[in-house]
Amino acid sequence: MKAGSNLEKVFESGQFAVTAEIGPPQSANPEPLTHHAKMLKGYADAFNLTDNQTAVVRLSSIASAVIIMREGVEPVIQMTCRDRNRIALQSDLLGAAALGVKNVLCLTGDHQTFGNEKGAKNVFDFDSIVELQVFDQLRTQGKQVGGEVLKDPPKTYLGCAENPFATPYEYRASRLAKKVAAGADFCQTQAIFDMDMFEKWMDEVRARGLDKKIHILAGVIPMKSAGAARYMKNKVPGMIVPDHIVDRMKSAKDAKGEGIKLCVEQIEHLKTVKGVHGVHIMAVAWEDIVPRIVEMAGLLPRPKFES
Repeated sequence: MKAGSNLEKVFESGQFAVTAEIGPPQSANPEPLTHHAKMLKGYADAFNLTDNQTAVVRLSSIASAVIIMREGVEPVIQMTCRDRNRIALQSDLLGAAALGVKNVLCLTGDHQTFGNEKGAKNVFDFDSIVELQVFDQLRTQGKQVGGEVLKDPPKTYLGCAENPFATPYEYRASRLAKKVAAGADFCQTQAIFDMDMFEKWMDEVRARGLDKKIHILAGVIPMKSAGAARYMKNKVPGMIVPDHIVDRMKSAKDAKGEGIKLCVEQIEHLKTVKGVHGVHIMAVAWEDIVPRIVEMAGLLPRPKFES
């Protein structure tokens, strides 16, 4: 045990984990976070708080974590390298740990040109792999990048992200192996629509024995419309949405209902894939559908552990 987080306990118990995503608001108002935490409590083992996703200014992931913890919900904070140098990254990790945050997802971060502050200066002192190495060294040795040793190191459960569908495809499993070597305990994948391609990636993951070294959360996105499917297919880099899924959403009389049904089918399939240890539900701006999906997928009740 590294951090004693609820998510860690679910993984270590061998049960199929469920995480979901809560997007911090573009304001200083904590009410949306409190609302979602109350609504989603008990439907997932931990909730991922994005860190200025797509480089859009939002309430900070660490502050958001404190807000949802008040409601008895466990956070997974994202921490990107886009906005922080090595001083800020290490400082924020210590700060988050001091506040009781136990799960951290290490990300390089979206380029600032995607967001609403296009004139911002990117930092990228590290990438996500070096970030993992630094955080792992901090928690295991109490040693900073510069060599100084801390008296009380952070207790943190470290996660990474991986995209099985990004090019060049042949390096995706090798990239995950680097993140495992850097200290990642769990991995959250890009949203999966092409199951055949995902299965091929998992074949490579298992061939390297990585499924024994890291807990993999397979990402799913419930879609509201055929337009959303087309947008992800044509406009979102590194995402593959097969034509048959776009056609299915287009021909559906109830697009939202079909999107929910498709997401549940995907989860049912992912439960059968060897080496997949859970799912991460990314209901973007549709958080209130998560309880229904979790229930329909037979993922209730969620396991409980003594803190």
